[in-house]
This record gives sequence, structure tokens and C-alpha cells, in this order.
Amino acid sequence: MRIIDASGGNLEQIAEEVAAVVFAGGTVILPNDTSYLIGCDPYHYEAVDRVYAAMGRPDNRPLTMHVATAQEFLEYAPHNPLAAAAKRLLPAPVILLVRKPAFVSDELAAGLHTLAFRVPDDPFASLLLERCGPIAGTTANPRGGKHYLGDSDRSMLPQADLMVQHGPARYNSESSIVDLSGSHARLLREGAVSEARLAALLGPIERPTVKVRMPPSTGSVVRQAQDDNGKGSG
Repeated sequence: MRIIDASGGNLEQIAEEVAAVVFAGGTVILPNDTSYLIGCDPYHYEAVDRVYAAMGRPDNRPLTMHVATAQEFLEYAPHNPLAAAAKRLLPAPVILLVRKPAFVSDELAAGLHTLAFRVPDDPFASLLLERCGPIAGTTANPRGGKHYLGDSDRSMLPQADLMVQHGPARYNSESSIVDLSGSHARLLREGAVSEARLAALLGPIERPTVKVRMPPSTGSVVRQAQDDNGKGSG
């Protein structure tokens, strides 16, 4: 895997090198705001397959679309008032789920009716995405393993054609995950962006519930769940 240290390099030139790899159907590991991601051109399906293979990712777990700006995100979510309201939040360490646009393939969405988006709150990540985005990707760490935050130990990273090293991630916590595909925002995971902050911008926040069945003598209880339901990561 070729590695570029961007800490003291020409960032515009580095963005051009990343773009050359992405546009040629390569896979890349790039800095994000909460970790590093592995990704590729979302419309190059052989590259998408290589990301899945590198991560050992199940086919029913879609990748997340990473875009440079809130305006670009809104191009995928027209006529969605919740997405329009979320524009005031972005960029931010949050994954937003919207209904899959008709022009996005079912394969990229893993057959789901939603598609996940990120607009990273990191200037260098934004610069890269502005040049070569959108990028379909996921967090570059083994499933259930430690996130790579930009430290020197790269041993846990998957294989890719190119990696750009740019110091530690800005946030040392997971991104929040919010489903905007319905009439109300649903918080699937509370992370770097608090529920209170999301509610202030998006209105009432719902949380999915899971019924926990108990023995007949004790009845059943319902608990709140914070789960991404396999709808994206990063």
C-alpha cells in the first residue's frame, strides 16, 4: 500500500494524487473527522467490491456516501424538509440516512430503501472530497476492532491502493447516526453530536424501541436501542 504523509506536503497536489487513484477505480484510505475511512468511487462497482472484500463486510451492510458540502448532500435528498433542516448542522460528525434517490443503484444501497451520508467536519477531508468525491466508504478498522485515529500503528488497517496520513482524527468519538427518511428524525446512535443538539435543529427525535420478552410471570418490558441496524458506518 502506497502511503502519502500529508502533514507537510502540498495539499492540492495530494488531492490530485488521490483523485487519480479514485478515478482509475482504486481504493483509498483517507482521514475523516472521527476516524480514517476506506473508500472508492461509488459508481465503480469493481472498486466497491474491493472495499467489501478488504473489510470482510457483509453484502447487506451498505457503504456510506462521503461528500464535501451540505449542498452536495441535499442534491441526494430533494424535497426532504428534515434534510434541509440538517443543512444548518453540517459539516458535522454525523451520519444522515435519507431515502435512496432513484439514480443510485440498489447495489450501492445494499437493497435498502435508505442511503447513508457523511459531510465530515474536517477541512482536509473536505478538500479531498471536493476534488474526488463522492466517496463510498466505511471506517477502516476490523469489525468490532479499534478505530484507527491517525496514530503510528497501521497494522490493523485493511489493504488499499493508497493511504493518506494526516495526523489524528478531530473527534475521539463515534459519529451520531440519524434517520431522516421518515416524518420525524430517528436517532439510531448518539455519538459526537448530542441528542439535544439534533433536537434543536430537527425537532422531536424518536428512538427505535426493542421489546425484550421476559418469562410470563414477569411480563415484558420495552427498552430503547441505539443501533445502526446495519445502515452504514463511519
